[in-house]
Amino acid sequence: MSFRKVVRQSKFRHVFGQPVKNDQCYEDIRVSRVTWDSTFCAVNPKFLAVIVEASGGGAFLVLPLSKTGRIDKAYPTVCGHTGPVLDIDWCPHNDEVIASGSEDCTVMVWQIPENGLTSPLTEPVVVLEGHTKRVGIIAWHPTARNVLLSAGCDNVVLIWNVGTAEELYRLDSLHPDLIYNVSWNRNGSLFCSACKDKSVRIIDPRRGTLMAEREKAHEGARPMRAIFLADGKLFTTGFSRMSERQLALWDPGSPLLQKASSSSQPPGPPLCFCTVTSRAP
Repeated sequence: MSFRKVVRQSKFRHVFGQPVKNDQCYEDIRVSRVTWDSTFCAVNPKFLAVIVEASGGGAFLVLPLSKTGRIDKAYPTVCGHTGPVLDIDWCPHNDEVIASGSEDCTVMVWQIPENGLTSPLTEPVVVLEGHTKRVGIIAWHPTARNVLLSAGCDNVVLIWNVGTAEELYRLDSLHPDLIYNVSWNRNGSLFCSACKDKSVRIIDPRRGTLMAEREKAHEGARPMRAIFLADGKLFTTGFSRMSERQLALWDPGSPLLQKASSSSQPPGPPLCFCTVTSRAP
């Protein structure tokens, strides 16, 4: 006679987390309250950067990973923007270089001292001007040195050569609405984007062409996100019409994403799809 197990077995059943001590946390950081959908922080093997509240412009903190505990309100910041900072990203090829995008329509690249800041940093290494509206997305190229992507509220994606402060590519006709996020693939040959028109796109920046597109990846009106995974698949997060959280995994190598060159056959379902039924706040 077999008995059915009532409790599902899990190797994590008796695993419990323990919060770290206060002296190992970062405290008293006045994180920016600007109305923009961003992480407001970035980290690399040496530093933690956090966008903070600032009067008369935009600023962000750069803290060595070893400097934990309560942060002095007078701690020096990176404060060269004339408008609030919306996004920051560390260079993957140099742990002391960081880029920032701001409401002042500019992108700035900064050189952080090896041991961190001892005084406010107001002079960027490079100022990139090409957007006509605020710049909310910054993403360094994963393999090519000195190549930076920026996307603004003007629905334009720019690829920059930071070394010469020149535009390499301008993509101004592929997104009809606000761009929510951008993510490079592993080798930097393509990037994907999530847009307010509910479409997820895969774009070849060198050709300036749309390689694949999925319309209404998530039908909800709230912002969605899309990233490239290491194996080349796309992972998206969004909402249903009933504001239920949704997660989806897409395979660009199959007809699950509609190819931009042929739209006669509608796209199929995602490779894997998960709906979280709890309502978002």
